[in-house]
Formats: sequence, structure tokens, C-alpha cells
Amino acid sequence: MSNAETSGLAAKRKPDISPDRCDYTKFLDIVSSKWSALILYALEDGPVRFGEMGRRIEGISKKMQTQTLRQLERDGLVHRELTPLGQSLIGPLRELKRWASAHHGEVVQARDNYDRTLERAD
Repeated sequence: MSNAETSGLAAKRKPDISPDRCDYTKFLDIVSSKWSALILYALEDGPVRFGEMGRRIEGISKKMQTQTLRQLERDGLVHRELTPLGQSLIGPLRELKRWASAHHGEVVQARDNYDRTLERAD
């Protein structure tokens, strides 16, 4: 089969990875906001009043807190407190946090190396 035929087949084949079909990307849509994860952590030990939550989460505005809580409620993760579905998400979030803590230095170093390479290329 020629390269032209192979590339023609590849062009007709549906992508293996699609944001619309991937459950993981749907999960990331839920928790990709830094505020979502922080609100879930704030509710981990039980219900928290709106004002208290705002004091616990540094930098969150009332507007962003309201929007994020509404989205988490829409997703079935929160209803005044964590729902069972929301509670089931705490473990995976902790694993992501552990990974981030363990590898943060490596990511910072990689970024620095990359940026230095770009600077030398200029």
C-alpha cells in the first residue's frame, strides 16, 4: 500500500481520541477549575456555610463561589454538602494532589529548561 493510500485511509478513519467521546475529558470539565477542587475539599468534612467557605478558600470571589457551587450541584456532586457522588471524587482528587506535590519540582525544572532553550534559540 502506498503512502498516499495509507494517508487516505487515515483521513477517513475517525480519531481514536475525541473530547466528545472520552469520559476522562468530561471528568476534567468538572474538576478543571481550581475552584471546583477547592470547594470539594472545603466540603469534605461536612456542610459549610457560604461565608465560611469563602473565608477558607483564599482568593475566591462570591460570584465565582456561587457559579462553581451551582455547576457542582448541576453535576450532582454537591447539594449543601458533598453528595455520595461528590464524596467518591475526593479520593481521585487526593491522588492528583499527591502526584502534583511529588512532581511539582520536576515540572518547574522542565519549564525552566524549555524556556532557556527558547531564549538561546532567539
